[in-house]
Amino acid sequence: MGESTNRKVIVVSAVNFFEGGPLSILKECLEELNTNFANQFRIIALISSKQYLDKKYENIELIEYPLIRTSWIKRLKFEYYDCKEISKKLNPYLWFSLHDITPNVFSERKVVYCHNPSPFYKATLAESKLDLTFFLFNKFYKYLYRINISTNNFVVVQSDWMRQYFEQTFGITNVVVAYPQIKILEKTTSIFPDRKKVDKKFIFFYPAFPRVFKNFEVVLSAAMLLQETRNDFEIYITVSGNENKYAEYLYQKYKGVSCIKWLGKITREQVFEYYQQSDCLIFPSKLETWGLPISEAIQFGKPIIAADLPYAHETSMGYEKIHFFNPTNASHLATVMQQLMDKELVYSPNEFNRPQDPFCEDWNGLFKILF
Repeated sequence: MGESTNRKVIVVSAVNFFEGGPLSILKECLEELNTNFANQFRIIALISSKQYLDKKYENIELIEYPLIRTSWIKRLKFEYYDCKEISKKLNPYLWFSLHDITPNVFSERKVVYCHNPSPFYKATLAESKLDLTFFLFNKFYKYLYRINISTNNFVVVQSDWMRQYFEQTFGITNVVVAYPQIKILEKTTSIFPDRKKVDKKFIFFYPAFPRVFKNFEVVLSAAMLLQETRNDFEIYITVSGNENKYAEYLYQKYKGVSCIKWLGKITREQVFEYYQQSDCLIFPSKLETWGLPISEAIQFGKPIIAADLPYAHETSMGYEKIHFFNPTNASHLATVMQQLMDKELVYSPNEFNRPQDPFCEDWNGLFKILF
């Protein structure tokens, strides 16, 4: 598994990442290590496949485990047995597990990065019928978090509210808050080339994969209420109706609401173009470790209507153009949307309060804490 070296070994374990936010976490982690720490450490990354990485990391040894993510039995065997054998061979200084579970390993230092919010949500039986996988995560993931967690030198989370949960739930005091880094593409392709030539409707945008906790119903119900009295707005959502049972349920229930535009899955470049062209981000999700679209919309200077929940308050700290609403009340959301369109909305920003140490705002700062 690689040539011998006098440099201390860092192992980054991320065999379960292949798309979305988790894959972005892996890429950002590897980029920082490759650029700023490879002269100091021998860096080895355990990944699913090189095909998911969009660049080469010339200073990092990549070892592929393509079958691990195909079943939970393989995943648990990897974390609690295979990793121990790998660590015996590599003798790492730091074992950094990026995907929530603390493995059995021999390492001078151990760190786990916890970003799956499943345990923090009270899923209903009705929701379990629409998204069984998430329901099972919701019920059992807290127990996977707990296994071996006290053996880590540090536990890394994305927000201060999450740190408080971990401290209270698992009785640990070594939790690092590491805010995610948000990178915006500089160039995008126009999706609305003729928008200036037609009567401009007010555009709301909600980019999210259809999971039950993403709470699309409150947005679609609010759209139905607003459409009874006005037709000068549109709501773009990244759902087609074909993704899963929940998406199919949404489409069948709300397909007759003409102001809803069903985009389906779009590229990250297209997401940024919709931010540019839209007039407001709606983010009603009931569960996030960090509200990534909120951070993205802030960089575009867009008004934001967000769920009145801890993650949204922390993600938006210091931003002026945000209003919080009750994520279970479609009538409340419809009122807020109408006030924004009529330029009558009073924003409700909150001041930035820096979390207590250990805290960092980028990967470089995090690694300086971990080393």
